[in-house]
Amino acid sequence: DAGETSEWLDSLDAVVATNGPVRARFLLAKLLERAGQLGVGSPATVSTPYVNTIPAEDQAWFPGDEYLERRIRAYIRWNAAVMVVRANHAAASIGGHLSSYASSAALYEVGFNWFFRGATDGAPGDHVYFQGHSAPGFYARAFLEGRLSEDDLDRFRREVDGGLASYPHPRTMPDFWEFPTVSMGLGPIASIYRARFDRYLANRRIEDTSGSRTWCFVGDGEVDEVETLGALTLASRERLDNLTWVLNANLQRLDGPVRGNGKIIQELEGVFRGAGWNVIKVIWGSRWDDLLAKDIDGVLVDKMNATVDGEFQRMAVESGAYIREHFFGPDPRLRAMVADLSDEDLQHLPRGGHDYRKIYAAYKAAVETSGMPTVIIAKTIKGWTLGPDIEARNATHQIKKMTTVQLRALRDRLYLHDEIPDDALRDDVDPPYYRPPEGSAAFEYLHRRRTVLGGYLPARRVHVNRPLELPGPEPFAEFASGSGMQAVSTTLAATRLLRNLVRDPEIGRRIVPIIPDEGRTFGMDSLFAEIAIYAPFGQKYEPVDHDLLLSYHEARDGQILEEGITEAGACASFIAAGTSLSALGVPMVPFFSFYSMFGFQRVGDLLWAAADQRTRGFLFACTAGRTTLTGEGLQHADGHSHVLASVIPSLEAYDPAFAYETAEIVRHGLVDMHGDTPRDVMYYLTLTNENIAMPAMPDGVTGADITGGLYRFAAAPEGVPWRGTVVFSGPMNVPARAAATLLAERFSIGVDLWSAPSFKHLRADALAVERWNRLHPGEEPRVASVTRLLSSDFDALDVPLADAPVIAVTDYLTLVPDQVTRWVPRPYSVLGTDGFGRSDTREALRRFFEVDEHHIAVAMLAALARRGHIDPDVVAKAITEFGIDPDTTPPFTR
Repeated sequence: DAGETSEWLDSLDAVVATNGPVRARFLLAKLLERAGQLGVGSPATVSTPYVNTIPAEDQAWFPGDEYLERRIRAYIRWNAAVMVVRANHAAASIGGHLSSYASSAALYEVGFNWFFRGATDGAPGDHVYFQGHSAPGFYARAFLEGRLSEDDLDRFRREVDGGLASYPHPRTMPDFWEFPTVSMGLGPIASIYRARFDRYLANRRIEDTSGSRTWCFVGDGEVDEVETLGALTLASRERLDNLTWVLNANLQRLDGPVRGNGKIIQELEGVFRGAGWNVIKVIWGSRWDDLLAKDIDGVLVDKMNATVDGEFQRMAVESGAYIREHFFGPDPRLRAMVADLSDEDLQHLPRGGHDYRKIYAAYKAAVETSGMPTVIIAKTIKGWTLGPDIEARNATHQIKKMTTVQLRALRDRLYLHDEIPDDALRDDVDPPYYRPPEGSAAFEYLHRRRTVLGGYLPARRVHVNRPLELPGPEPFAEFASGSGMQAVSTTLAATRLLRNLVRDPEIGRRIVPIIPDEGRTFGMDSLFAEIAIYAPFGQKYEPVDHDLLLSYHEARDGQILEEGITEAGACASFIAAGTSLSALGVPMVPFFSFYSMFGFQRVGDLLWAAADQRTRGFLFACTAGRTTLTGEGLQHADGHSHVLASVIPSLEAYDPAFAYETAEIVRHGLVDMHGDTPRDVMYYLTLTNENIAMPAMPDGVTGADITGGLYRFAAAPEGVPWRGTVVFSGPMNVPARAAATLLAERFSIGVDLWSAPSFKHLRADALAVERWNRLHPGEEPRVASVTRLLSSDFDALDVPLADAPVIAVTDYLTLVPDQVTRWVPRPYSVLGTDGFGRSDTREALRRFFEVDEHHIAVAMLAALARRGHIDPDVVAKAITEFGIDPDTTPPFTR
């Protein structure tokens, strides 16, 4: 229809002629948006002109008291700067950041006054991921609210005596901070999975989270961290319109420009729009509206589009004359456009991220958007209001001190002459804080806005809306009797235990199985059909294995979070589920099952953040160990995760050898996390895929023995002189037991077998005992459990401790059993799997790493020979007989 086509084109010509290309671009964008809503296929536009997404004529009306909000912002800005300055007067090396909050104060204050909902009276409230480097601003606001005192502010970064944390740390400030964010990139990915977990809880009818929104504040330099942008499509794919990111584009990294030769805002707009997000750009403040209205031919927008970030940063520190000459000057049409503006006017043309009207309109549009997440990209100046020596400088991030002259300039810029007189700003005194008096208009406004929105933020409140009932003995009972003649792995035993728990009438619905696309490897495919994989829109297809018992089943109320190939995403889900108690008052129990090598090695920073956030839950490292995973090689063979796990204080790390150990550790962990005296801890269990006939729990062994880290599994055989002990963990029970049999039958040496499920726990106990003894010199010394246990029964046997060596063997680095070396009361040697992993059979790998039964036997023989109990020739003959080459290159150097 040529006539209809001509009419559309004529209409476009008329819009351009009458209102200019900016209006035409806006209308085209709206048409494409509507086309998408109608399901009309059209090429996606990933970049729009370098102007505000919301035109001035469509901007929402700002309902607040502009004057009072400006005053409150000034007080907060002042106190934030003074806190850092005073801290560095008291301790010159204490550090702190002035400029990050200065650039984003308006972005936060609009949220605090109009959007961020608190969690009072059991309401879920909003989840706000604050930028870590802006922490001084939130302490300053809390001071205005009366939640912090001057003494608190003066102890900024002085945590040892209860002062304020440098950054958001729930571990050290458990009533204030909710989310750790300063390890950049982790806050953004965690926020996506937090918003997603809220939907998960709602779709499973566990908690109504419809009134909760997740906000995440992100720096433009932070987007280079892979975790920041790595999960964007999850948010759009699951239509998380309860998620809003505010991206502070001050154009600067820690050391210089983010994209000096490019345009980071345009780049990010393309990334987010391409990922299916709603993008709202807030680039220019209100004073630019009149200039853009005059831009009929689009020359100003073209100039904005063509100017790179490095030039914008230069203009942020230059004079109005420079701006007139270099930005407006080259084109006479642009110069004429600003002819009626002074150089001072040009110098103070604002960026949108400092304009509360523009920010409010963007936030309002974001919360009213449905069907997709929103990112607000706001252009700011780093160090805004702090003065020309600090604003927009490459060194801005490192500045933590201000001179008296600079403080007076800041006071003047904030119009605080009445509140901060000249005689309060002298070189010989610390600058004062300021809090508006109780009953003043600013004081009442500040508190009223937070009362309307449901309480103060940031705040971490542990309140239980939905109590968690722990299971009885039934889910664990079957594992105590062993597996008889059936060979199973600890991974399969853990999966069976998980199945029992999700079936339990008390705790079942609160279990959150999380897997990064390895469920079938871990034997979890039996759970797919039973409790389903979570899919927010249900299963819209019939799976290829629909006719099988273990079919792939997705459901809107599915219980399993099957994340795809993303350990980082699965770990973020683990954090969201494991902090549901503090975030929503709903305790949940996540079980994050992952391919062992892709656990701590790959997402160690996220697990450290999980500990900071006081996450509770279970980490199942499946197919663990350096020699149990046949055929996979050095990028899959885990021999060091227990070393990495050892550095997290709130992590209980276990390497269970048997099914009953696995069950007892999980039982104990549930009580530890959710019992009468709960702790914010995580439990890490390394599980293997090596099938063995699982033994029954030995008589006399208790759950406390197992979770205590060390117990006697089997005594030396009767009739054989008892001379040594082999301590094993995890899969090394197989060669250790074989070595004990070999030593008894071939050398008449009796070996006591001990299982050590947790060397980390033994070390923690020993350190605590050592400290107690050091600080209580007048009292009877205590004895570490590893010392007490490995010296038990020797008096009755009349065997001196020095004559009974201990050989410890694990499928991990020798550093793991070495953790307790100095507390072992007997000669102690360790065997482990130091070096790169290899692909081969288990037998070949254990021979290669020198942890098979022959090397364990030789280690015991050598230890006895060193003490004169056997002839060294016996050791040499054994080495030859077992085919061991004593001169081969050690495995840890190959």
